[in-house]
Amino acid sequence: MTRPAPGQRWMSRSEPKLGLGVIVEVEGAQVVVLFPAAEETRRYALQTAPLVRVLFKEGDIVEDQFAGEFTVAKVEHGESGIVKYHCTDETILEEVDLLDTLSFSSPDDRLLAGICDDFRIFDFRQRALRWNTKVRQSPARGFSGARIDLIPHQFAIVAEAASRLYPRLLLADEVGLGKTIEACLILHHLHLTGRANRILILVPEALVHQWFVELYKRFNLLFALFDEGRAASIEASDPEANPFLDSQLILASTDFLAESNKRSEQARQAGFDLLIVDEAHHLEWSPEVSSPSYEMVEALAGVVPSLLLLTATPQQLGPEGHFARLRLLDPDRYTNLEDFAEEAKSYEPLAEVVETLNGGEMPTKKALAPFVKDSPRASEHLAALSAGDEDARAALISELVDSFGTGRVLFRNTRDRLTGFPVRRLQLYPLGEGEKASAWLANLLKELGEDKVLLITHTTDAAIRIQENLLEFVNVETALFHEELSIMERDRNAAWFADPDGARILICSEIGSEGRNFQFAHHLVLFDLPQNPEVLEQRIGRLDRIGQTEDILIHVPYVQDTSYELLTRWLAEGLAAFEKPLKGSATLTAELLPELMEFVQDPRPEEFEEFIKKTQARRDEVADELASGHDRLLALGAPPTERAEALLEAVDDADGDRQFESFSLRLFDQLGLDVDDLAERNYHLKRGQRLSETFADLPEDGLAVTFERSEALFREDLTFLTADHPTFRTALDQFLADDTGNSSFAHWKTGKGKGIYLQCGYILESLAPERLHIDRFLAPTVIPITVDHREADRSGEDLFREIPLRPADPHRIVSQESFRKNIFPALLKKANQLAEAKSKKPQEEALERANQSFDDALARLEDLATRNSQVTPEEIAALQEVKSEVLQALQHSRLRLDCVRLVWQS
Repeated sequence: MTRPAPGQRWMSRSEPKLGLGVIVEVEGAQVVVLFPAAEETRRYALQTAPLVRVLFKEGDIVEDQFAGEFTVAKVEHGESGIVKYHCTDETILEEVDLLDTLSFSSPDDRLLAGICDDFRIFDFRQRALRWNTKVRQSPARGFSGARIDLIPHQFAIVAEAASRLYPRLLLADEVGLGKTIEACLILHHLHLTGRANRILILVPEALVHQWFVELYKRFNLLFALFDEGRAASIEASDPEANPFLDSQLILASTDFLAESNKRSEQARQAGFDLLIVDEAHHLEWSPEVSSPSYEMVEALAGVVPSLLLLTATPQQLGPEGHFARLRLLDPDRYTNLEDFAEEAKSYEPLAEVVETLNGGEMPTKKALAPFVKDSPRASEHLAALSAGDEDARAALISELVDSFGTGRVLFRNTRDRLTGFPVRRLQLYPLGEGEKASAWLANLLKELGEDKVLLITHTTDAAIRIQENLLEFVNVETALFHEELSIMERDRNAAWFADPDGARILICSEIGSEGRNFQFAHHLVLFDLPQNPEVLEQRIGRLDRIGQTEDILIHVPYVQDTSYELLTRWLAEGLAAFEKPLKGSATLTAELLPELMEFVQDPRPEEFEEFIKKTQARRDEVADELASGHDRLLALGAPPTERAEALLEAVDDADGDRQFESFSLRLFDQLGLDVDDLAERNYHLKRGQRLSETFADLPEDGLAVTFERSEALFREDLTFLTADHPTFRTALDQFLADDTGNSSFAHWKTGKGKGIYLQCGYILESLAPERLHIDRFLAPTVIPITVDHREADRSGEDLFREIPLRPADPHRIVSQESFRKNIFPALLKKANQLAEAKSKKPQEEALERANQSFDDALARLEDLATRNSQVTPEEIAALQEVKSEVLQALQHSRLRLDCVRLVWQS
């Protein structure tokens, strides 16, 4: 390859979809290329750069940046290496003036040079192109690849979030309902569709490794773990570098950034597309002061377009804390705590209307009037429902919830609206004075046989002491889980506990009460009960999760006639906090805990019994208040499971697609993998003698895969292979980027005269930044064209399906002067004309789909904006701008010749 010069136009052979590149810099042995159409920059080593110089000759037709067409009359090569094109209308175009989306492919050049592949690969290449279209425009893209059960309430939230341009949401499902899975599904979809290339996830230190493993095992996403050591190491090699630009996908502890202004500012400047913060209730805020972690997240949230906050306890810190998290999502909407509290008073009448509609009945006109009078869309749905159209009921409910309250930014699924959860059973064990808890625990373990037991206490010292004392009474395999262990040690002990032949009991400090999933056990022992019922719920939530198949037995020992007995009774009898999640725990704790502490200091048995009754009454009152107000509206506003039906159907169809399975195996074989059957839909992939760089990361001993979701969930030793899996995506991209199969020649021996057939595979594609997700409207689309030697269109005929084509030497035909100068150019010109004509329909359909999609979304937002200040003018303007960009990209879609096959009949 000749040495590039700045300003020259080059094209990537491996990524032709990037369009024309501009040489930005040539430095030593490296070259930097900007691809303006795709908004991408690439740095290559000069010796191995997959680049082709883009040069046109006299007679070629070129386009400038304004899509004006010009015919080249003369080519002038300047001393700097820059070419000027003198056109027939006396226009002079420099290279930089050329249209960034110009196509420059060479299957025709390869054919004329006699460089042809096996003729059968042409058919497979066309098949690969069709699969590329199907995969990229599939609604299941980014969702089907997760190694998870398909649970409707999770996919309902995911479907709603994914439909938004920049989702900014508080995912607040109750403990165990799968908000982490929801966040990862949203992340995976945004990442695979190009809407979130750079992602930052912040979690408590204790959960960093668990998130890392979940992302890798369930979603095949490899995140870089960042801490101070890694950041400092990057700076040591390049002091001017921003460490957060070193990786696209970064996972770190919240404290790492909160404790360093320098690191948090570097993260803020790193241009992330998506920020996820787990256990967001730890972000403390008040009108007077904010915690360092809150201020850090607030700074990031101000510059990152998409934001997901996760918490199972949205009101753990009371209305003030709840408001604090909402203002991270939309600071323009949530500006004043007093206004927020006042607005919440209006939620009850709306909740009543929605609940009436959900019950299949019609609210009174008086009840409906405040909510539909200013909403044409709600009025339209109400009129349709009143006329007997039951399909309008769900639309009306959605419109009402969207228009008021926090329905657009906060989603919360609760056990009350879902089914399939285990029963919790509390077992209290009064201990006499001097009776040791460790002896009681030893006896409990003996009674439970081989059942696994999770024990949670408050501190590290307590966890270590419990283990030491327990082993004095019984010889049992125990594991510890506490703050003083490293992340790897904690994960190793958790895995040992999960092993059926591993530890019988896992003894945790409070660090084990958040984020972890131990649903394979159903015995929970609680020492050192927390005063905060929310923390108690977090403890129980380690076992009470979707997928738990047993009743949960909660074992609580306490010493009689002590202050600890009072706390135990208050939680058990007064709040009933063990058997089910407590409603309004923040309110109840703030009101009643000080009075409990008075009894702890000065026990008064008769008055304490009255206090228990008072707690019970207040618990019921708060539950009723919430059931008629904000919590009720949140539950009613959670996307209905019906919202997920189409998406779940698409994922289910993708799971069962045997044609995808067949194509994938053929693709792997084509690229040099040996494929062996293991069982139905299970295979072993191993690098064969035809080594391919595509599978450089494949383990030396190969990879066992399955196309069956149920098998993948049951067997962790099998990789779940879908269209989302990086092994498949890399293989397909590599095959299509290579020139294999883009030029081929075949002989059709008939003995009945001679003829020539030119088969062409054109691609209609739109070059646009990935963030626009243009594939949903126009994925790269195959347009097959066949012309014969008479220049007749034979595209609609399946000419060669049953015909035994044979391999042959193309040189006899392609070397003939008349073929090169007359026949082939005429056939190719005709094919180009036919392809241009046939590309109009899919392009027009794509424009129509895009217009309809954006117009519907804009109409909905503009209507909502008249009643709900959560919908800002900026949000509407952003969507209008994206619409404009998408339509412009679709209007400038290009047609690219991807492959040709010449068939010689004789």
